[in-house]
Parts: sequence; C-alpha cells; structure tokens
Amino acid sequence: MKTSRTEDTEITEKGLNEISGLIVDAAFHVHRELGPGLLESVYEVILADALRQRGLTVAKQVPIPIRFEGKLFDEGFRADLVVSGCVIVEIKSVESLARAHKKQILTYLKLSGLKLGLLINFGGELLKGNIERLAAGPIPDLKSSP
Repeated sequence: MKTSRTEDTEITEKGLNEISGLIVDAAFHVHRELGPGLLESVYEVILADALRQRGLTVAKQVPIPIRFEGKLFDEGFRADLVVSGCVIVEIKSVESLARAHKKQILTYLKLSGLKLGLLINFGGELLKGNIERLAAGPIPDLKSSP
C-alpha cells in the first residue's frame, strides 16, 4: 500500500475501523444536537465540519464515475462525503432506510474501488439502528500495513 499521499498515511495510522468509529461518534453528536428531520444537506455540512474537527479529511459531493467498455463517464453519481480518502458516507434524512439505500452505497463502493461505506439516516428519532456499515469485500487491517 502506498503511503505517500496524505489520505493513505492517515489510513495506515488510524485504520478503517478507527476512522469509521470517529464518523459514527460525530454522527451521534450531530444528531443529538440537531435532532431528526432536517434536510440531508444540513447534516452533510455539519457532519463534515465535525469530522474535520476530529482531524479527518473530508471531501463533499465527490463524483463517482462510471467505467463502461473502456470509457469513463463522470455524469454518474456523487457520494455525499468521502472521509480520509477511504470511507464513503451517504447521508439520508428519511423515516426509515430502504434496501435501495444500501444498494446505492454498495454501487458507490464498487465503482469507486473503496472498501467501506457508512449509510447514516438522520431522519429517525434515534440514530441507533439508523447506521449501516457496508463493505465491498473483506476489510484489511490497515493498522499493521507498512
């Protein structure tokens, strides 16, 4: 694994599990302070800021291109957040998550080549039970990577 890029170094130092733990902790904090029912865009901005305050890099509305028959199409999808270059965070504000939401993030993982995604629904009365951790294949333990 490369360690020359900032994101790669951050992945090696913190590991995917630690990064996802920081994301979940920040999401609980945001939900506790703001409550349910706001627009997804509000949670996106506030969560991104909370993650940066925890020392993570955050990119918002990241294009997820589609590769088909040797061509690249940038008009595909946009991930709400990509944290530390390794975790896709998809934000919802709905009464309950649907199977289509899980399929959406699994598609993003497949197309992006990233291994871990979090689907967070801020629409529920409680955040507990409204966070899905989705993986595209086995998650390596990056803490022990060179």
